[in-house]
Amino acid sequence: MNTNASPKRVAALSALFVALIPGVLSLFVVRELWLAPILFFLTWGLGYIIVNYLLERFIYRKIKVIYKNIHSANTNYLNQNDGGDPITMVSDDVSAWAQERNDEIAQLKEQEGFRREFLGNVSHELKTPIFQIQGYIHTLLEGALSDPKVNYNFLEKASQSADRLVELVDDLTSINRLESGKMKMDYSTFQVRELVEEVYEELDLMYEPKEITCSFKQSADVNLKVSADRKKIKQVLVNLVVNAVKYGKNGGTISCGIYDMDKNILVEVSDNGEGIPPDSLPRLFERFYRVEQSRTRNLGGSGLGLAIAKHIIEAHGHTIKVRSDLGVGSTFGFTLSKG
Repeated sequence: MNTNASPKRVAALSALFVALIPGVLSLFVVRELWLAPILFFLTWGLGYIIVNYLLERFIYRKIKVIYKNIHSANTNYLNQNDGGDPITMVSDDVSAWAQERNDEIAQLKEQEGFRREFLGNVSHELKTPIFQIQGYIHTLLEGALSDPKVNYNFLEKASQSADRLVELVDDLTSINRLESGKMKMDYSTFQVRELVEEVYEELDLMYEPKEITCSFKQSADVNLKVSADRKKIKQVLVNLVVNAVKYGKNGGTISCGIYDMDKNILVEVSDNGEGIPPDSLPRLFERFYRVEQSRTRNLGGSGLGLAIAKHIIEAHGHTIKVRSDLGVGSTFGFTLSKG
């Protein structure tokens, strides 16, 4: 039987099989040739009416209800296509619906894993400076406050831990505002190279001890301008240069390329450090993700710099990417609208 048969075709075929019985009996048992076609057509007609009624009344109407509940977007589809095959349509839509549910469940499980990991990272990042502050204060209260050899040193370390805690909370607040769309962008037109030079100058005390050289590639045109939030883009560049300094090698280089891409400007910050493992690249912009937990945590920072940079660039309607080769270095690039 055709699997794509409509209710009427199913009824007709079913009645045909039923009508063959009295037709065959009239030929071989009663042996009346004139009676065979009469019985056949009467039985076929009556069987068609009964089977079609039963299908419509008890099967297809119930299937339509199930179909409408599962695929609410096509509520009127069956009513407009009664000549089609509801069972096939229901089968296809149930399969699609089941696949959508499986995809949603897999996505929810993945998000739940990220949520647990994020909460664990937040608690760890908050716990470290809090415990440090608590330890220094308790030590001072227990008698070290009167010891001039340690009191100032402990207070200074407690202050540094407090600053790290404030930095972490500020970064979390920034990400929350960026994700919720509550952070407004103050657009202006400015020269990209001029902003990069400003960042280089402000961070010179950080990269000079490692004898890192900061420069521009030949493509970095002085006159190229972008339309963006200058303060936010400066924050992105600071994060990228700071990372390049932290993970760059002593005596290394940091270079900035600025490229004219028709309607957009591409900005790239490159270093010749150790590079990033390929399996870490897809997660590099996640909050608190660190390539090597034990080593990078000692370098300071909230672990949110790249996540903030990603959100800032996306808030401008653009994207930020990274490419890296182990032992060669890394390049972070983002686009902005031309000014």
